[in-house]
Amino acid sequence: MTAETGAPMIVVLGSINMDLVTTTARRPVPGETVVGMEFVMVPGGKGANQAIAAQRAGATVRFLGAVGDDVCATELRRALTDSAVAVDRLRTVPGPSGVATIIVDRAGENSIIVVGGANARMTELDDDDLAAIAAADILLCQLELPIDTVTAAAGHARANRTTVVLNPSPARRLPADLSANVDVAVLNSGEYDQLRPDLTLVPHVVVTRGAAGATYRGPDGTLRSQHSPKVTVRDTTGAGDAFTGALAATWHRGPEWALNWACAAGALATTKLGASSAIPTEAEIAAAVAAE
Repeated sequence: MTAETGAPMIVVLGSINMDLVTTTARRPVPGETVVGMEFVMVPGGKGANQAIAAQRAGATVRFLGAVGDDVCATELRRALTDSAVAVDRLRTVPGPSGVATIIVDRAGENSIIVVGGANARMTELDDDDLAAIAAADILLCQLELPIDTVTAAAGHARANRTTVVLNPSPARRLPADLSANVDVAVLNSGEYDQLRPDLTLVPHVVVTRGAAGATYRGPDGTLRSQHSPKVTVRDTTGAGDAFTGALAATWHRGPEWALNWACAAGALATTKLGASSAIPTEAEIAAAVAAE
């Protein structure tokens, strides 16, 4: 915790992308061309989104990741600094930054293609990266970086008593030496169905269920459900990242509190277009929780 504010110190090891977002009445089927209604370029990536979400929800956040040396890099870096996320461990590598192409239909549902770019070259953690992880209260990771890097970070966090929160997305089988070091897993229902065998030894498992809210399973097997506030959905892109960041930022208050705040944050994120641009502030989340 920071001495000045009591806020948790969170290190996010993750991806950062430029999101190319197109809205359409409906998403095309293979071989079909449809007319788009709106196009925006918005900084995103699961790691960056979750870092911004955690910072806006009240945590103090430091980002570990990589951008390229292309035209997107400056704006991607600025997206983090504008949200007060520390970027001293954000490195620049030769080549393009990560890019995601996103199609959003009238119902707010999306289809996404991610090209890793610089994210794929986050293959090593240096001494300063490891020191940052060791000094943090929470290490928050996803699977848009090389899994060996995530596994090494989780092992180092466990050795230094840093809580490991993993959002195993995009879903893939988890190495045993990764799952063994995870304290909290946060994933959607489809990912949970796919990865359930890998999560049996993870003490805290949170499953997001869209408009239905989320469920939580604790170390003793106790299950808890939390509903989401009712909102008018515009774009579901990044809602899971807003949920995960808010959960990590409030985890020190206990799973019940964190689940409540995370559901509110995830719901609010669906009311605006884009991912990082739609992430709510601590005040907005508090107002939504109070209104329930």
